[in-house]
Amino acid sequence: MQAEIAILGAGPAGSAAAVVLAAQHRVALIDRTAAPQPRIGEALIPAARPLLRDLGVLAVMEASGRHLPYLGNRSIWGGGCIEERDFLRDPHGPGWHLDRAAFERMLRRHAVERGAQVLAPARLGMIRPARQGWRLSLGQGETLEARFVIDAGGRRAPVARRLGARPGKGPDLVSTWWAGSVRRETPETAGFSMIEGLPEGWAYTAPLPGRRRLLAWHHLPEPGTSAPLPARIARIGSAEGIAAVLARTGFTPDGAARTTAAHAQWLSAPCGPGWLAVGDAALCPDPMASRGLFNALYTGLTGALTASAWLSGDIRALDDYSSDLARIRETYRQHAARVYAAEQRWPEAPFWARHSLAEAARP
Repeated sequence: MQAEIAILGAGPAGSAAAVVLAAQHRVALIDRTAAPQPRIGEALIPAARPLLRDLGVLAVMEASGRHLPYLGNRSIWGGGCIEERDFLRDPHGPGWHLDRAAFERMLRRHAVERGAQVLAPARLGMIRPARQGWRLSLGQGETLEARFVIDAGGRRAPVARRLGARPGKGPDLVSTWWAGSVRRETPETAGFSMIEGLPEGWAYTAPLPGRRRLLAWHHLPEPGTSAPLPARIARIGSAEGIAAVLARTGFTPDGAARTTAAHAQWLSAPCGPGWLAVGDAALCPDPMASRGLFNALYTGLTGALTASAWLSGDIRALDDYSSDLARIRETYRQHAARVYAAEQRWPEAPFWARHSLAEAARP
């Protein structure tokens, strides 16, 4: 098989890149699974609206009726009072609490409509230089040759790691999360994410389409640490915070929790001749920033434009892309440092001591 550009990973970043590139290049979009898998990450901020418009999916997304308005955030952080920051004055309007699987299917379908070829399920084996770029082994004796490769494979960064890139990382952080049903959403809970600092970490909950809700707990991955049940989070938190939201909505988890790495991560060298990384493969912000999906769309779009420019002979395109990501990473780092430093109620607690100091000192 041959393609001009191979994209490893059909999540939001990889699919966004394929949407941009497929009209002008022969694109192969490769993923380990034939359909999107359950993932944490449901909040898409208002600033994503221009990106969705540029990708040509905004009207389709809004017409689908599959997603909820994201009106802002309520938080209990650094004290016992609820603070609210809404998007009423945001020039882009509200954001979205997404049906994540439906959102990913829409992006992948749009990439196919633009002309991308999807190869899934397929798993990257080897990648090595070829006369016209790269040769990728995809298992079962299948190989693909491409002039340029985009790594959209998430934290694993399968292409970048095989080419020798190594990620840097922020303080240890694990997210344990539950999806579940609710009896109802109230005027106090609908449209808003609720974030709360707790002695052992921090938690948030957000409404999902279909009378569902997500609850996530961020904590240290210490040996022997048992993930707290939603009921425990409610007991140790403020009576006006997540405890109240869970009680008012009647949240019932579907089953066992899922756990995933959540620490900030980045590639110091997110690109090289004939390849670049996008999305979480290039840069994972601390989840406190609520920028994961926005970052995926932004880097998917700009990474695609960079790849096309490089193939057209612009030798500075990769340097410009690397500089842009370095600037974004520093912005995220400063934001995380300010937010963690603002929570001073438990300065001796292992989680807060580690994160406040580490974020302030991290290069």
